[in-house]
Amino acid sequence: MKPRVNIFWFRRDLRLHDNAALYYSLKEGTPVLPIFIFDKYILDKLEDKADRRVAFIHSALEELQQQLSSLGSSLLVLYGFPKDVFNQLISTYTIEKVYTNHDYEPYAGERDGEIDNLLQSNSIPLLTSKDQVIFEKGEILKDDGSPYTVFTPYSRKWKAALNNFFLSSYPNEKYFQNFYKTEPHAVPKLETFGFKKLTHPFPSKSLVEEILKKYSDTRDFPGVENGTSRLGVHLRFGTVSIRELAKTAISLNDTYLNELIWREFYQMILWHFPEVGQGRAFKEEYDKIEWRNNEAEFEKWCKGMTGYPIVDAGIRELNATGFMHNRVRMVVASFLTKHLLIDWRWGEAYFAAKLLDYELASNNGGWQWAAGSGCDAAPFFRIFNPHLQTIKFDKGLDYIKKWIPELNEFTYPQPIVDHEFARKRALEVYGKALKK
Repeated sequence: MKPRVNIFWFRRDLRLHDNAALYYSLKEGTPVLPIFIFDKYILDKLEDKADRRVAFIHSALEELQQQLSSLGSSLLVLYGFPKDVFNQLISTYTIEKVYTNHDYEPYAGERDGEIDNLLQSNSIPLLTSKDQVIFEKGEILKDDGSPYTVFTPYSRKWKAALNNFFLSSYPNEKYFQNFYKTEPHAVPKLETFGFKKLTHPFPSKSLVEEILKKYSDTRDFPGVENGTSRLGVHLRFGTVSIRELAKTAISLNDTYLNELIWREFYQMILWHFPEVGQGRAFKEEYDKIEWRNNEAEFEKWCKGMTGYPIVDAGIRELNATGFMHNRVRMVVASFLTKHLLIDWRWGEAYFAAKLLDYELASNNGGWQWAAGSGCDAAPFFRIFNPHLQTIKFDKGLDYIKKWIPELNEFTYPQPIVDHEFARKRALEVYGKALKK
């Protein structure tokens, strides 16, 4: 006789604590079998078999497995196309319900629709919950019911709508006895899926309060150690609770709270305007820009060899660690789109391949902001001067020297383009396109 279970499907919520859909699955009473699927559709597209995100997920799953083992349960880690995996689960268990948390990205919507159809055909409900944001989809709208496209009024409405209900943690621990009891399974090694295990340490979750206390003063200076939270990857994969992080931000630092709201703003934009996640400029007229798209110059940008130290340091940090300081991200993106007149989509794709904390909504929003083509974006005539940005935010060159040890050597390249020439060229090309 097949075991009778509810299934909880972990995705972007890799924690037992304060997890919305996990709470509802456990509270219902039927033994809960927790699963995670290494999605072949996603993994097959990753060319780098030492991908840091896959390694981060694997590390988080091993931690989950230890916690579940201590509760007499086990995480079932599977590999394949989700529909095939669920067919296999349906043949192995009598599944009463499947619980999972919302995912707003275009592929996730297609995948979840396919799984929902499969489950419905087997009379199994798919029950989903909001977990990775405080407010989702159409919860924060203008008075006329349309979505916001400017951040400041959105953030005001977001803060006005906030109350303890939206910040309350789910008391999952009360129902931990309802996990399906089974012998622990080992999490399959990454090599099983053709990936490599990495030894590089991942950003910590433990310094949050100390960092947030001084965040407003340190966040723009890339040379300051622990000047930013580096929690992007933990938010991306749900190893921290957005509700608890927002509560901490409210009590310690409004500037950091605004960063969390920017993240939700971009998630909301992607939900209401899905075409931005499919290569379209939010402002359609920006698709008329005649990009130069010089491949040799793009290659130099990708290698951190443009001759502009603040730009090269940022790219080298990204290539080496999967992280780039947020202030530097803006300078690097502005340089590609304005100085080199290379399509923002090229930079977006490069960041998508390299960033440990990659999220489609935020990455797209950030690149379109830099290019001027996004909602509430920097105007096209705002062109960062890398030299002035360096004087303002890395005056002692601490950050630059860390990533460019050969800064004062003959081996370091001359600037790929003159700043003043590039600025005038960008204004001309943008101006011409936007007059059409």
